[in-house]
Amino acid sequence: MNKVIIIADSTCDLSKELIEKFDIKIIPLHVSFPSEKDGRDYLDGVNIFPEEVYKKVEQYKETPKTGARNIVEFIEDFKKYINEGYDIIETGIGSDLSSTYNNACLAAKEFPEGRIEIVDSKNLSTGTGLLVLKMAKLRDEGLDIHQIAEKVREIVPHVSTKFCINELDYLYKGGRCSGMTKLFANVFNLHPIAKMHDGKLTVAKVIRGKYIKAIDSQIEEFKKDLPYIDKDHIFITHSGHMEGIEEYVYNKLKEYVDPSCLHITTAGCVISSHCGPKTLGILYILNK
Repeated sequence: MNKVIIIADSTCDLSKELIEKFDIKIIPLHVSFPSEKDGRDYLDGVNIFPEEVYKKVEQYKETPKTGARNIVEFIEDFKKYINEGYDIIETGIGSDLSSTYNNACLAAKEFPEGRIEIVDSKNLSTGTGLLVLKMAKLRDEGLDIHQIAEKVREIVPHVSTKFCINELDYLYKGGRCSGMTKLFANVFNLHPIAKMHDGKLTVAKVIRGKYIKAIDSQIEEFKKDLPYIDKDHIFITHSGHMEGIEEYVYNKLKEYVDPSCLHITTAGCVISSHCGPKTLGILYILNK
């Protein structure tokens, strides 16, 4: 059996420490600003980071465009490890959210059959990251890429991904909500909780009042799910400018689970470009 390499795209939002600890290879997606005269193409987490994105949004009064990894790039990504004798298992942002998954599948066809497995996470951010860490655990148990892919695909529907969004400014600038929706949200102090369901991002509920009420709503859902939560890894993932709310959530959750399984991570540029600052999610896998 060949050695196994795990590749994930930059939207998995795993910390540098976790990436290094579990030997994950990260490939970046693209970010660009239409108003930049030179048309520069940035790589998420390589030559642009969320704080710079936020500054450019203020400067240009527009959100960036995010782009999939293309087929040629994937072929180059894969060729290196195939030539080194690895079999590859790859995952990234869900197929309904980006063409990245389809591009990876097409690139995989350029290599000998059976050397590459592409898994559709049907997820984003550390929802994908949770699956990547499961892949690493199964790899370390000695499974091959086909066995890993089979087991992880069974887990995909059990990932719980929810995010509290503080303001709708970025969704509005990016054309993902109307001006009227944004106005109502601001006037009535509404905070949507977005949820991944069957590969699509939907609004699960809307909380009225202070932002912390939406955060507390997520914590209450976590407590209800607690008997069924996989305790290997639980993520508190945010997009910055949290003013200590991420630590507030951490301190709440550690009352119920071993703190060693709790990870605070910061979303990368692609995820932050769509939701804006002060967005926070609690993400975990359910056993049923």
